[in-house]
Amino acid sequence: MRTRPHDDPQRRPLHDEGHARPPARLSAPERIAHLALRIPAEARAAEEGALAALASQHGLPAPAFADGYLWMDCGAFRLKWERHTEFTGLTVFRAIGTEDAADARALDAVPAVWRASLPGTTLVYAEVDVRPGGADDLDAAVAEFGDATVIGARMSDGSGIALTDLRMDDGGCTRFVVLDISLTGRQAGRLVQRLLEIETYRMMALLAFPVARGAGVPLQDAERRLAAITERMVEMRATEESALLDDLLHLAAEVEQRDATTRFRFGAARAYHGLVRQRIAELREERIPGVQTIEEFMERRLAPAMATCESVVRRQEELSARIARAGQLLRTKVEVALERQNQSLLESMNRRARLQLRLQQTVEGLSIAAITYYAAGLTGYLAKAAKSSGVPLDIDLVVAAAIPLIAVALWFVLRRIRRGIDHP
Repeated sequence: MRTRPHDDPQRRPLHDEGHARPPARLSAPERIAHLALRIPAEARAAEEGALAALASQHGLPAPAFADGYLWMDCGAFRLKWERHTEFTGLTVFRAIGTEDAADARALDAVPAVWRASLPGTTLVYAEVDVRPGGADDLDAAVAEFGDATVIGARMSDGSGIALTDLRMDDGGCTRFVVLDISLTGRQAGRLVQRLLEIETYRMMALLAFPVARGAGVPLQDAERRLAAITERMVEMRATEESALLDDLLHLAAEVEQRDATTRFRFGAARAYHGLVRQRIAELREERIPGVQTIEEFMERRLAPAMATCESVVRRQEELSARIARAGQLLRTKVEVALERQNQSLLESMNRRARLQLRLQQTVEGLSIAAITYYAAGLTGYLAKAAKSSGVPLDIDLVVAAAIPLIAVALWFVLRRIRRGIDHP
């Protein structure tokens, strides 16, 4: 017997989303390698095929890719695969034993042939060396970075120390060192995950920076053209309205096309920058004397680039708004000119109507005179006929008397006809 309604189809996926992609449990000494790959959609089948082949080589069941997340324990190493909207993350975890060389890397445990078979391009390659240590080991860890400016801090309430220079070595790798003072396995895993996410999201955010720099010249040209169009509108003649409107529409189309092309990239950069700042806050950095914190580095290096992107976004939005206002002004000016033309046309029609009325009245007067003339002639014929019949009539007198009567009668008839037309 059911004690409640059936579960919604989305209940389980939404519930599990909060527990998806947990950080790895780490135990120092351990080394981690992280790759962020930009893989086109048409190459995802090759990506999944490579992962399936790796699982088969190590006797693991065929992986499922629907969740976009995968863990594989291959014995000598563990592999975490994550598919994001714009990139794929591959993280390799390798526990370091006494028999391993001091310079052993996490990727060395992964077959080189398999690594070479991965599709896409590498955007991030970072390695993290998690080792037991404390404040006494800090100077030696800093010295490993040579003359480069070291960035880092005490983290997780002083349970660990993370150091990096955020530079690529000759192999294209960005190195991190984590000194495990009293980190638990989960704490170490979360710390490493945040460091790798900061580096990955930093690079993803910076993808918008070249776009912003490339948009500077076209934006400046568009602003100059808009200023020229606005100046032409001040002294625009009626014959120039069509050409000016075409120029404005062409400029608006160019700006909207550029905005549509860059909108996603700039929006993604804003989101990635927000994630970088959030992950830095989660580190709970405590300053080490003489060492720049990650937050300070990002504020000095990443924030200006993001400010440039935001500036370009604002310029594009303001330019679109200015073009819209210019278009509205031009339409208003054209509408006013059309109203003037319509008013002139109406006045011309009124003049024509008045002339037509005068002409009609003139024609009516002539019509009365003509009809009176013919009616008087008929009256004369009738009078002649009556006189021939013996009626004593003065024909001229009869015709003269009939003329005013006929004219008045015609005037009344035409007046009634006109009233009937004006007031049907």
